[in-house]
Amino acid sequence: MSQQVLLKLELPEDLERFRLPRGVDERLHGLLDRQDRGEELTLDERREAEGLVDLAELLSLLKLRTQRA
Repeated sequence: MSQQVLLKLELPEDLERFRLPRGVDERLHGLLDRQDRGEELTLDERREAEGLVDLAELLSLLKLRTQRA
């Protein structure tokens, strides 16, 4: 059985805040670039990259939903 969670958020008017901070974004791109070059990431690095991708996608989704609201 699936569950639903309702979150009530106060959304900032500045939609640019819905993105990864610069240093975090650079870390993500560094990991993805290494992977694209065929370098094997450690298990911790893969988990970190996956988590950062998930976070970036969530922030993008929030930004899109805010623009529609």
